[in-house]
Amino acid sequence: MKQLLIVLVVAFSAWNLFSGPGSVSLGPGVMAENPPVQEDPIEPDPFDFDQYTITPLASFDIKAKVLSKKSYVMGRPAELSPVDLTLGWQNMSDESVLADIRISQSNRWYHWRVDDFPIPRREIETQSANMHLIPANEEIESLIDQARQGDIIELSGNLVRVDADDGWHWVSSLSRNDTGNHACELIWVEQFRVITL
Repeated sequence: MKQLLIVLVVAFSAWNLFSGPGSVSLGPGVMAENPPVQEDPIEPDPFDFDQYTITPLASFDIKAKVLSKKSYVMGRPAELSPVDLTLGWQNMSDESVLADIRISQSNRWYHWRVDDFPIPRREIETQSANMHLIPANEEIESLIDQARQGDIIELSGNLVRVDADDGWHWVSSLSRNDTGNHACELIWVEQFRVITL
């Protein structure tokens, strides 16, 4: 029985690995010309979501290229945000640039490496970001799940702060110019569209 269980776990893992949404290539050229748009929220009042209080910090709209996608199932953040997308805009949405940049995600972080810089380092840092997505409903969650590496997406919502009754909190960056710890965006996603579907 134990051997059968192991076989089933291995088969399921292999199915997940090889039957995912894959990636898409759109060729060279800037696919998302503008940086994200951020403004003070019209309605900044906190609201309840599951067992958390969410406070909008700024409205947020972006059209960008999906550079990487990572799903999470463990830990409190995964209850709110099951998927992180690393997004790129301006030069970081150009596949001729991205061909020289190795991108990965782990532990809710986004990592990149180059042998030679195809664009200045600061452009890589300020024209891409790891974004923690909190879907506002199941429909939005399903749309996020459909996104593939290489797709062009549009999303809108709010950068937020999340608080739990026990004192735990999670706060979005409010800048595209920061790097390192606390530099990721935490987004309450109200609209999401994959343009390249």
